[in-house]
Amino acid sequence: MRTGIPIGYCALAAVLLASGCASTPKELRDPRDPWEPFNRGVYKFNTDFDNAFMKPIAKGYQAVTPEPVDRGITNFFANLADVGSAVNNLLQFKLARAGSDVGRVVVNSTVGVLGFVDVASNMGIASYKEDFGQTLGYWGIGAGPYLMLPILGPSSVRDTVGLAGDVLADPLLYAPDDEVYWGGATLRAVDRRADLLTAEAIFEEAAIDRYTFLRDAYLQRRENQVSDGSLSEETAPDVWMDDEPDATDE
Repeated sequence: MRTGIPIGYCALAAVLLASGCASTPKELRDPRDPWEPFNRGVYKFNTDFDNAFMKPIAKGYQAVTPEPVDRGITNFFANLADVGSAVNNLLQFKLARAGSDVGRVVVNSTVGVLGFVDVASNMGIASYKEDFGQTLGYWGIGAGPYLMLPILGPSSVRDTVGLAGDVLADPLLYAPDDEVYWGGATLRAVDRRADLLTAEAIFEEAAIDRYTFLRDAYLQRRENQVSDGSLSEETAPDVWMDDEPDATDE
């Protein structure tokens, strides 16, 4: 069965847990991050993996891909994400938002040539990009401890459980064969990493302890998303670049 969870996750987790990675003294740890030694170990692994593989590939992709093509690929995957967003808005009984998501998919998949052109945004149809972690939060399930996932990056216990729903709502999962699925998943990962290259410089300059900065920004942003933007934007720094900006309630 296809899955978006990296192979070898459990083995890597066991190794890192056994390694006893150095971290902040226990009495000084953030209560939201009780597994900090493990999380810092995974963060180091992710950073090394990114520097060795993902960043060079993303830079190469960006160098050889014309900007209009790059933008079209980003739009294509954003259109696929609107499908899952519509499902999650329905699960949250946000019918107007679900209708907006469906409208975006219909317009962009037809007039927008399978989503390569974002006609819906030009028409003023809002994008919300809800995921299953947000749906669980909407129904009162707490975030739980912060959790850094191998390859996938920052998460929480709730959002990690939510990944299963996100995988099932991903149209790529229903591709006709494995080659199409894995090809699409790989292209999406590379395109997303390339889109983050510019924002990365800001992150590197702003952070003294990058792990702490990344954790705090992620948790604040997720809380803001679950509350549908009711938190002040000033308390939820957006160091994450989504495929499209999250919309706020009108």
